[in-house]
Amino acid sequence: MRTADFEYSLPPELIAQEPVEPRDSSRLLVVDRLSGEITHHVFHDLPDYLESGDCLVVNETRVMPARLLGHRAVSGGAVEILLIAPLPDGTWEAMVKPGRRLQPGARVEFDPPVLTAVIEGVLPEGRRSVRLEFTGDALDVIKQVGMVPLPPYIHQPLSDSERYQTVYSARETSVAAPTAGLHFTPQLLERIRQAGVELAAVDLTVGPGTFQPVRMNKVEDHIMHSEAFELPAAAAGVINRCRCAGGRVFAVGTTSARVLESMAKADGTVRAGAGATDLFIYPGYKFRAVDSLVTNFHLPRSTLLMLVCAFAGRELIMKAYKEAVAERYRFYSFGDTMVIL
Repeated sequence: MRTADFEYSLPPELIAQEPVEPRDSSRLLVVDRLSGEITHHVFHDLPDYLESGDCLVVNETRVMPARLLGHRAVSGGAVEILLIAPLPDGTWEAMVKPGRRLQPGARVEFDPPVLTAVIEGVLPEGRRSVRLEFTGDALDVIKQVGMVPLPPYIHQPLSDSERYQTVYSARETSVAAPTAGLHFTPQLLERIRQAGVELAAVDLTVGPGTFQPVRMNKVEDHIMHSEAFELPAAAAGVINRCRCAGGRVFAVGTTSARVLESMAKADGTVRAGAGATDLFIYPGYKFRAVDSLVTNFHLPRSTLLMLVCAFAGRELIMKAYKEAVAERYRFYSFGDTMVIL
């Protein structure tokens, strides 16, 4: 399968640079897989497509303030460190700038001076292992120094960093938001509950690989980065009760979908558990646990777009994207969304 088959043309002005207010006023493209029909709505219309007995599965991960701006201890040169994930030896996997000048032994200082970073080693793809020196709780110290990282295609600062968090976010483990969930408000979630729809929360740590295009010519040659996840027993109980009663499982975002499919049984129910997943879903994959998908519009050649095409068919999704461009939908993290039935 050719990676070029997942290319499309997007005018730069359609890349959303800021979120809409209120959250649920974003546009909603509804795609019916059975009929092929594509219709246009607003996100607060989503409950119209849910029925009593359905289940909505959300990823409750929270974006940590992983972007650290500092300076080299010796030269004073500017440094940027993006923390990705803790490593077993107590260091952090990180992306650094300028990479060539940050070799093992380099020390980086920050303001306020509550933290020092020491480059310990060079990892694959130019990443570094970084040892953080501080006193107290790691996350508390990182919060004093760091800021929430935004995707590379967003070029203006965000006045309120909470707008890059879902309203139900919990543990701070990710470096990117599960963006399909950004459209929900507490009031909309309450309407959904009152309609007899149950909510189940899973957790998948979103890494920076979510923004990277597939660079291999053949889709099958791409290797996914592994991401930590948890599907709690309470969430598995809700999902399995829904499925066994004939309800539909709506995955909110590709991250939730990957958790569900990573833990799916042959009958479509799921196992509770935690671990890491490198599941790569592209056309030809047979979904077992997901019946409907709520998702944003994704970058060309991305694994996220490939997952959506696997769920609804490449031709239908590329047709939907073409229509979204023609109708001037807003794309990517702060953009509009779609629900695939």
